Amino acid sequence: MNPTLINKLDQLVDRHIEIDALLAEPTVTANMDRYRRITREQSEIGPVVAEYRAWQQAQADLATARELIADPEMRELAEDEITDAEARIVQVEAALQVLLLPKDPNDERNVFLEIRAGTGGNESALFAGTLFRMYARYAERQRWQVEIVSESPGEVGGFKEIICRVNGQGAYSRLKFESGGHRVQRVPETESQGRIHTSACTVAVMPEADERVAVAINPADLKIDTYRASGAGGQHINKTDSAVRITHLPTGIVVECQDDRSQHRNKAQALGVLAARIQDAQDRVAHAEEASTRKSLVGSGDRSDRIRTYNFPQGRITDHRINLTLYKIDAIMDGDMGELIAALASEHQAEQLATLSGAVG
Repeated sequence: MNPTLINKLDQLVDRHIEIDALLAEPTVTANMDRYRRITREQSEIGPVVAEYRAWQQAQADLATARELIADPEMRELAEDEITDAEARIVQVEAALQVLLLPKDPNDERNVFLEIRAGTGGNESALFAGTLFRMYARYAERQRWQVEIVSESPGEVGGFKEIICRVNGQGAYSRLKFESGGHRVQRVPETESQGRIHTSACTVAVMPEADERVAVAINPADLKIDTYRASGAGGQHINKTDSAVRITHLPTGIVVECQDDRSQHRNKAQALGVLAARIQDAQDRVAHAEEASTRKSLVGSGDRSDRIRTYNFPQGRITDHRINLTLYKIDAIMDGDMGELIAALASEHQAEQLATLSGAVG
């Protein structure tokens, strides 16, 4: 293992000992915010320290076995010990590498999921509805809650645009690789001659802004309009101007919300989406330099990039970023996305490991 990495791990061991001492103090719970920070840090570095100690023990066992190999009577036993210790070292080093990967601070956040119809007219809007059902069914399997923030129905069904909030532990960590262009190839219901059409939608997944580190939004930068709701659900609330449209003048970002009967709730929902979009835009600028290291997962960062194709006649889904094709389109469209999401996460982890190895190698 690299000396730089060993030094970092030694520092973590020292910090772990220091945290244990702090938590043993009788007054530690006097400041609950500080106590929570310390216990959170302990839970984060504890597994790393445990693996590092296992590595140190395996190294010590290996050294002892190598000393014994010169003794003819102990040679066979020593060889077995060496084989065992070397195998443990390889195993523990792999585990340590994974544990030391940088954590995405947004992984445990709720998300705003936006689906917009693209090329393909009515069929694109229908596909947007299909995608929304896929994500809603996946969320249901994860025991997450889905709240529709805004929707614009298509002329023959589906959605021209739909925005929802997905509330659940680890929502962003599972859905963050879904941003991008989604292409569908299928025979539309309106196609009388059975011809396959190609259309597309764009998906955007944004972590909900952290209230503790709130995005600075100057009220003077907002243009807020109210209007009567229309479309799905609108027939129940169109007697009052309950729908809200907020325009962020500096960026031109526009958010609409009409899903609730209450203008106050619609405004709060719209402000939440606006904060997430502004934060997302800021993150994209801040992380532009590292885009090349994540190219296989996020492409150029343009959400029009085609990331996945859904071919219904052949029953397959292909994710172009990782060259993965699965012949289980019906199951995936019903929310069985686990294999697809796990493959994307594994590829991302492999890229992180490669970057880490290059940095400390």
